[in-house]
Amino acid sequence: MPRVAYEEAVDIICGALGPLGDEYIDLSRAGLTSERWVDIYPNQGKTNGAYSGGGYDTPPYILMNYDGSLVAMSTLAHELGHSMHTLYSCRNQPPIYANYSIFVAEVASNFNQALMRDHLLRTSQDRDFRIGLLEEALSNFHRYLFLMPILSQFEHHAHQMAEQGRPLGADAMSAYLAERFRAGYGPAVTVHTERDGLQWAQFPHLYENYYVFQYASGIAAATALAAQVIAEGEPAAARFRQFLAAGASRYPLDALYLTGVDMTSPAPMDAAFAVLDGYVTQLEELLG
Repeated sequence: MPRVAYEEAVDIICGALGPLGDEYIDLSRAGLTSERWVDIYPNQGKTNGAYSGGGYDTPPYILMNYDGSLVAMSTLAHELGHSMHTLYSCRNQPPIYANYSIFVAEVASNFNQALMRDHLLRTSQDRDFRIGLLEEALSNFHRYLFLMPILSQFEHHAHQMAEQGRPLGADAMSAYLAERFRAGYGPAVTVHTERDGLQWAQFPHLYENYYVFQYASGIAAATALAAQVIAEGEPAAARFRQFLAAGASRYPLDALYLTGVDMTSPAPMDAAFAVLDGYVTQLEELLG
């Protein structure tokens, strides 16, 4: 599997973000390097995973456990998207409007990944690198467009059970989630109730009501925005920067609508699945 050193990943990400303009790139590069936003590498006693945080009067901070994999590079681009969203929002909004919603947060992060993938698939001719990149993309799209919507159905069912006074037992919840997996994946995938049905237990997101569906809406909106920026250049990039700067000063659907993305329409989701289909086709061609 191809490996990418952290310094090279910074160069790749900043190169991919070129359409967003010099200010965005300069802020991104400084944050990833000299401004030390990122706790980069795994360490003894350090929590795992990745996360972007920060306060209104502080720089953004990024928790990473960078291991040189393509997944880690994509995760770094994702978390940088969150951090740049926070930076633009806090610089342009008063505190009351700086803390944007999850619905738009997952747009900014996935947007960075979309630009990075497009850039690398257009510029890299290395077969193994392209295969690794497509595998990372497919894994990410699977998580956001399949796993998270199925978890969202499970979550809604659990709330309905609670409202009806029905017990939320582990066996019943696992059986329902396994049923949703079977409906979502079809007969080609074998689902084990005891193992696959228990996946609800590994997602703390479910303690934040109706969080997980926003991963699917986020990647759909991000894919649509990235396509605009790639096709139009600066006019679309300017709309995206305005979207970041809006923070919570507009309702999420309104903020996205001003960028040209209508999330009340099925078009963004259809376009995201079309991109996924394109990734599958490219991988099949590479694998022969």
